[in-house]
Amino acid sequence: MDKQKVIDSIRTVPDYPKPGILFYDVTTLVRDKEAFGEVIDFLKKRYEGQKIDFIAGIESRGFIFGAALAYALNIGFIPIRKKGKLPFTTISEKYSLEYGFDELEIHIDAFENVPNARVVLIDDLIVTGGSAQAGLNLIKSAGAQCIEAAFIVNLSNFDGVEKLKKSVEVFCVTDV
Repeated sequence: MDKQKVIDSIRTVPDYPKPGILFYDVTTLVRDKEAFGEVIDFLKKRYEGQKIDFIAGIESRGFIFGAALAYALNIGFIPIRKKGKLPFTTISEKYSLEYGFDELEIHIDAFENVPNARVVLIDDLIVTGGSAQAGLNLIKSAGAQCIEAAFIVNLSNFDGVEKLKKSVEVFCVTDV
């Protein structure tokens, strides 16, 4: 896989969602069928044969990569959503992020039919690691084990990967 092609396919938007933030917009990556396909194929090869039961994706861009990867691996996808978006009984976890606070939820029965489910958590990028740590906590609270957290982009000027490595193996497709 051409990592530079992946980096080049991601648009950067200054001062979004607030002044001083440089936002990495992966919508330009997913519209590029070759770059998106390479990322999913690359991740599929990484996780084939690892006895993974589910991919869990963090709202919202983690849904894009997570659902595609789950399909490619022929396994289930578990959405981890922002508070109030799931229709059934949930477990929630608050976290801080680089520009504020938020809360994530998972269905309480997300893994009920698969004892000791093995899960890969995925999101588009990692900055401070707050949402990813919340996702890990939710997966554990719902009765599964996260074997790895995967990200398309690591913003290497921040310490999110180092923080997260204290809890789980971390894999990043590329660093910027």
